[in-house]
Amino acid sequence: MPSITLQKDVIGRLADSGYAFLSASEAAKVLHVDFAQLDALRGTWSHLPRDVYLRDGGAYRSRRHSCFVQTFSPNAALSTVPRRPHWQPTSYNALHGGLERWFDPIEQEVVTAPVWEKLVAGIGSLFERVRLAQGSSGHVDKWFIEAHQFRIDTTNGIGRPTPEGAHRDGVDFVAVILVGRENVRGGETHVFDATGPSGVRFTMQEPWSMLLMDDARVIHETTPIQPDPDHGARDTLVLTYRAHGFQAPE
Repeated sequence: MPSITLQKDVIGRLADSGYAFLSASEAAKVLHVDFAQLDALRGTWSHLPRDVYLRDGGAYRSRRHSCFVQTFSPNAALSTVPRRPHWQPTSYNALHGGLERWFDPIEQEVVTAPVWEKLVAGIGSLFERVRLAQGSSGHVDKWFIEAHQFRIDTTNGIGRPTPEGAHRDGVDFVAVILVGRENVRGGETHVFDATGPSGVRFTMQEPWSMLLMDDARVIHETTPIQPDPDHGARDTLVLTYRAHGFQAPE
C-alpha cells in the first residue's frame, strides 16, 4: 500500500475507533522513519535507572523521562524543555497519581539523534491530522510531549507494564512503541472503548510496531509478564501528546 494511502488509512482508523495498531513496516512507511537508525539506540534501554516510585513494592521497572514541545507555526519544530517531573492526577492514575515523580532524563545520544526527532515529530503531525479528521476546528499551536523509556523485567518474578491497571493518561494522544522483548511470556495489550464494552486484545511482538490511541476515547493496559524460561525483559517507548500544557498540580 503506498505510504500516502496507508497514512490516510491510519488516520481514518484513529478517527473512527480511537486506536490503530501499526506493524513496523507500516510505521516506517507512514512516518518515513528508518528503523535501522532507531536500532542503533536500542542499547540505551539496557542501562535505565530503577523506578523508585513504585507503590506496589515491586522492583521490576526501570525508566527515563524527558519532555518536549512540538510547534507547528511558523515552522514545524521539536524542542527539548528543561527537566520537569512526571505528574498525573489520581483520577487518571489511582496508584501513582498526585505524586511528583522525578526521573533521570533520556540520554543525549537518543534525543539528539535525527531519527528521534523524525519519529516523535512525525507521530505528532499524524495526531494533528487525526484531530482535524475528527472535526476539531483549527490547528493546535503546540504539542506538549512526554517521552518515557521503559524496561519491565522479570528478574524477581512477575513484571507489570501497567501496575495502575486499565487506564487513560489524561492527555490527547498516546503512542506505545515496542522496542523489544526477550525471554518473557504474557504482556498482552488490551484496548477498550472508554464508554462501552467493545475492544481488542493482542500481544506486541515485533520491534518498532506501535499502538496509537486517542486517550479520550479508549482505555488501555498490558498484562504482567513472566520469565520464559529464564528472566527477561520487555522494552517500550511511550509518547504522550497534550495540546494545553503539561499535566501539573493546580
